[in-house]
Amino acid sequence: MRSSKFAPVSAALLAGTMLSGMPAMAQTAPEPAATPAAPATGQTATPAPAPTPAPAPTPATRRARTATPATAPATGAAQTAAPAAQASAPAPVRLIKTLRVEGSQRIEPETVLSYTKLRVGIPYTAETLDQALKDLQASDLFVDFSIAGVETGDIVLRVRENPIINRVILEGNKALKSDKITKEIKLAPRQIFTRTAVRQDVSRIIELYRRQGRFAAVISPKMVSLDQNRVDVVFEITEGPKSKVRQINIIGNELFSDSKLRGEMVTKESRWFRLLSSNTSYDQDRLNYDQQKLRQFYLTEGYADFRVTSAVAELTPDKRDFIITYVVEEGKRYKFGDVTVDSEIRDFDNKKLAASLPVKKGDWYNAKLVETSIDQLSEAAGLFGYAFTDVQPDYNRDAETLTMGMNFHIAQAQRTYVERIDINGNTQTQDKVVRREIRLAEGDAFNSFQVKRSQDRINSLGFFQDKMEIKQVPGSSPDRIILDTTLEEKSTGELQLSVGYSSLERFIIQANITQNNFRGKGQVLRAGVNYSTYSKSVELGFTEPYLFDKNVAIGVDVFRRDYNSFNYIGTQRQTTYSQVSTGFQVRAGVPLTEYWSLAGRYGLSYDEVGLDEATYFTDGACDPLKAGRYLCEAIGNRWTSSVGYSLIYDSLNSRLRPTAGQRFSFSQDFAGLGGDVKYIRTRVEGSKFVNVGSGFIGSLVGEAGYIHSLEGSRGPGVDRIRITDRFYLGEPQFRGFDIRGVGPRVQRQAYTVDTTTGKQILVTDRNQLVDDALGGRAYYLARAELEIPLGAGARELGLRPSIYVQAGSLWGLTRPLPTANFPTITDANGNTTVLPIQRLLVDSSGRQLYQVPSDAATGAGTYTTCAIGYSATLGGTCAGSSTNAISYQASISPFKETYYGSSPTPRVSIGIGVNWTSPFGPLRIDLAKALVTQKGDDPKLVTFNVGTQF
Repeated sequence: MRSSKFAPVSAALLAGTMLSGMPAMAQTAPEPAATPAAPATGQTATPAPAPTPAPAPTPATRRARTATPATAPATGAAQTAAPAAQASAPAPVRLIKTLRVEGSQRIEPETVLSYTKLRVGIPYTAETLDQALKDLQASDLFVDFSIAGVETGDIVLRVRENPIINRVILEGNKALKSDKITKEIKLAPRQIFTRTAVRQDVSRIIELYRRQGRFAAVISPKMVSLDQNRVDVVFEITEGPKSKVRQINIIGNELFSDSKLRGEMVTKESRWFRLLSSNTSYDQDRLNYDQQKLRQFYLTEGYADFRVTSAVAELTPDKRDFIITYVVEEGKRYKFGDVTVDSEIRDFDNKKLAASLPVKKGDWYNAKLVETSIDQLSEAAGLFGYAFTDVQPDYNRDAETLTMGMNFHIAQAQRTYVERIDINGNTQTQDKVVRREIRLAEGDAFNSFQVKRSQDRINSLGFFQDKMEIKQVPGSSPDRIILDTTLEEKSTGELQLSVGYSSLERFIIQANITQNNFRGKGQVLRAGVNYSTYSKSVELGFTEPYLFDKNVAIGVDVFRRDYNSFNYIGTQRQTTYSQVSTGFQVRAGVPLTEYWSLAGRYGLSYDEVGLDEATYFTDGACDPLKAGRYLCEAIGNRWTSSVGYSLIYDSLNSRLRPTAGQRFSFSQDFAGLGGDVKYIRTRVEGSKFVNVGSGFIGSLVGEAGYIHSLEGSRGPGVDRIRITDRFYLGEPQFRGFDIRGVGPRVQRQAYTVDTTTGKQILVTDRNQLVDDALGGRAYYLARAELEIPLGAGARELGLRPSIYVQAGSLWGLTRPLPTANFPTITDANGNTTVLPIQRLLVDSSGRQLYQVPSDAATGAGTYTTCAIGYSATLGGTCAGSSTNAISYQASISPFKETYYGSSPTPRVSIGIGVNWTSPFGPLRIDLAKALVTQKGDDPKLVTFNVGTQF
């Protein structure tokens, strides 16, 4: 609640807004006559009885008249009793004897006088004084002003200055933040308060709300008087609801439905499923744009005579919604007639140019194809060095045959050369980082293709805001051009941070920091830390893209990775093998052509692979019955020394968010330049991006790989490629499957007893299986994806959804030998039971141990290596006649091992994903369903990843 003192003050503000600055005519008076005194107000004096005292003047009335002394006589022109001869006498000339200012505080008296034309010694009339009042009003410096001393010539300007603004307060604004409003209004603290400025700011605020579609917004200005001639200005804002577009009516359309035409418009009808869209609010500019969209649509369908005869937006009485009505005339449909090119440039073959255009005779007229043809001709001229080619289409409309003949006229132009390349806006990035991506140099012949290529390369750096364009500006002469590169830098650092907790891994911390424009030189510096119960790693990397300012890239990576592979038994996570890798890699790359490049690398790493001895070892050695034969084979420490290369073709228009172009790479790594591991790993990757129109971006991405061992056989059932060097397939590259969820694997099923039949059966619940992914030597993966455009509201939120389908497989291992063969028995009914394996108890030398009977004369109850008798030392001479019992270790429960997944048969998944530039950083969420699987695969429905930028 506002204090009651606002009511009279606001009333005065509103009254003053209407009445301020409207001075009445000040009239001069003749020489004093022997008549009773009357106020010099310009009214006729009558010989009536004593006049009734006039009411006290208000500030408005004081400004509207000239003040006179209480004893000033009535003017002779106003006295009806005076003789006629006296009335016709000429008025005497009066001079300003003295001139002073009263009431000014902040403003100097000389400044006040400077706003008027009054000066000491000049004559004055009623018009002169009236003009002085108007001049004071026009200055907007005074809330009250009047003139005294009219009769005597001692002129006094009495003023009351406008107050100073102490604060500007906004109340009631929720949809618009205060900082957005204060940037638009002119009133501010320590400025002079004027009613004109208040009215203007009210209009500005209302306009801001109308831009948001809030046409019911009401702004009530209030003024709170303070001491020392100060005021607080309060704008009480009633925002009202957002005015939506309730309905869009189209009248006159016969060839296309209303829904089809509404789909071409940017403005949409308000519906519940458009909750996040901002296009359902009314916008006058958008209304005009939609008329253009309708015309563009009809022009692309051949209706060259189409026009919108009227577009009316009606606000409903409650000011909540708009109803928009379009009246259209469709006209007749045209086809293209003869298509010709008329070029004044001698280098061009007109017939070949016309044949290459997308506009063809007999096709339906399409204005978009005409624009595309103009662009194509301009680009063709640009390839020959003509930067400012003027291409004008001449239309030959034939209303009888309904054809539209086209002649593209190319005006004479001069070959253009690059005069200068200007780079602006790069405050952090050094000039040379940008300039080395530009494929033209000062003095080169202009080439539009090279300009486009330069633009793509600069955008691919990722240092600047998207859609940067190199503008072509005329130079100092017609054959000179200036390439103006205006940049807007953005954050080039990336921070990916994940902190979580799970019952299996306890605390999980992942942090990766990358600076892609280190020191503004385009260098890449990155560091990563990963810590959890099952995974720990530290990685550092540095890349110099232009070594010694030469087009040679070099980089180095240093890493330490501590990884524990795992599987699940029920809900319990079991560590299988551990791998600790420590090493480094040195990289270098050089361009071969504009699109081809060659990269080389050398890496050296030391791998330590082991198993938990307490869990998987027996008598100091890996126990295949506990760990699996395939895991025992992986144990060992080894050096890997490898050298490799990559041949890369890249024509993408952006490496960050490509919308056109393609990329291909062929890579090979040879391990065996020293070290303990020898193989050749080959990988092929390719991608193609296409802008399919209307904001849709299609992409095809594929990759494949194969590892060939250069080592001899490692034994029957043992693959020559070690488990740590193989390919793995699954999340995140193959959406719809879990980490390492595709490819060769061994599953262990335990035996249990059916409580109903009493028979032995296998456990089939996947959560009760031991599932070990083994990797593979060969794989392929392909993905077709379509990025879907959204409305402006969703784009403002940073949402980019896509749908995709993927297919891939992983295979190629030597089938591992069974870990164990369990004994079986068959009862009289033919039911077979798998028995546990009983292991004999042995000493550290592998000798079988026996237990001496408890009633033996010597060594009763102890273990000995003697089958008969007893020896005080293991392996010693046996003495005595006791028959000792065979001792067994704990038995190994029976299980069944099954080898799955080593097949090139494709797995297929389909899904939808959303990239969201969230307040927490870039977030990717995928919902993918595995449609085609092989037995043993591990599908997964939902995946996500999060990071941020700085």
